[in-house]
Amino acid sequence: MIAIAWPFEGQVLNRRQGEPVEDGLRVTVRGSLRCTAAVQVNGEPAGTVVGGFEVPVTLRPGPNRLVAAADGALGRGEHAVNVWYDPHGRKRYRFSVDDNSFWCRELGRHPGQYPSLFDCFYFRLWRDLHERYGLKVVLNVYWRTEDGFTLADLPATWRGEFEAAADWLKLAWHARANLPNRPYEYAGYAEVAHDHDVVAEQIRRFAGEATLSLPTVVHWAETTAEGTRALLDRGVKNLSGIFHRGNGRQTGCYHLRDERADLAAQAAQWIDASTGLAFSQVDVIANNTPLEAVEPLLDRLAGDPRHGEIMDCFTHEQYFWPFYARDVPDHGARVEAIVRWCTEHGYEPCWFHDGFLGGPEIR
Repeated sequence: MIAIAWPFEGQVLNRRQGEPVEDGLRVTVRGSLRCTAAVQVNGEPAGTVVGGFEVPVTLRPGPNRLVAAADGALGRGEHAVNVWYDPHGRKRYRFSVDDNSFWCRELGRHPGQYPSLFDCFYFRLWRDLHERYGLKVVLNVYWRTEDGFTLADLPATWRGEFEAAADWLKLAWHARANLPNRPYEYAGYAEVAHDHDVVAEQIRRFAGEATLSLPTVVHWAETTAEGTRALLDRGVKNLSGIFHRGNGRQTGCYHLRDERADLAAQAAQWIDASTGLAFSQVDVIANNTPLEAVEPLLDRLAGDPRHGEIMDCFTHEQYFWPFYARDVPDHGARVEAIVRWCTEHGYEPCWFHDGFLGGPEIR
């Protein structure tokens, strides 16, 4: 009979998606109606309408429940959605790097070549970007490489340097290994919990507790509901995904499927009310974005109210290494272009596990 079309279930709104007022965000709730009826939303009347409705409502900071009610010839109908208002207006970006394992093997097998962690070009690159732009970066780590090297083989030689850099350099669990693809698409609680915990234990050993981060990206961004619960039980509050629908399949959306995955894709930042878990849509992937396309892409995203407050930036380790069959020679330049653009446009680096996606808590 009546349905709210916007805002929609789970959506996180920011100051750009309405009119900030003293006590919240004034938005126009829109919806559909299959009869002639008197409509109100949270007590705010729209009058007697047919076909659709628009009602101005003020969202309070944090969670809001919107209830649209219609009274007409067909009786009374209601539709409710849960939405959030993030009031803080802090422009921020995070940078994460998936599939880390090559640097682990390189340092572990040739420790004498690297008296300092930053003698390795890979870590020197991240340090240089931190020194130039204030970058914070989280490296998402595998347990092992395809040729059998594991984190247990990595000495703690550089633990002091990791700990000294922990305010801008973090390590997090990503997966057991690069293959098979989508390793947690059908995995249960125990498998995800085990794989996370063995990597977290090793990171604590060779890099220190301060360097360990909660994961925000699981390999291929796929988990079951049980696998997601294992992460929730370990303190994970948010996950980044692609939320792609193509060829009759939804991918990169963790355990979300059908309407929920589509809503997360539309919102850019979306909260599952049943768990409190926040999902963020990845905005830019450096290894997939040619250098000349970086600025136009980010300019477009900055102009989109859904993306303009938070930039979720991302890439993969393997494309930095010349021996990799699909290496990207200008990969470092692409990464710097993203970080430079964010800095010049007033976005501050953040950790997504701090507060709400790197901003003050809203729940």
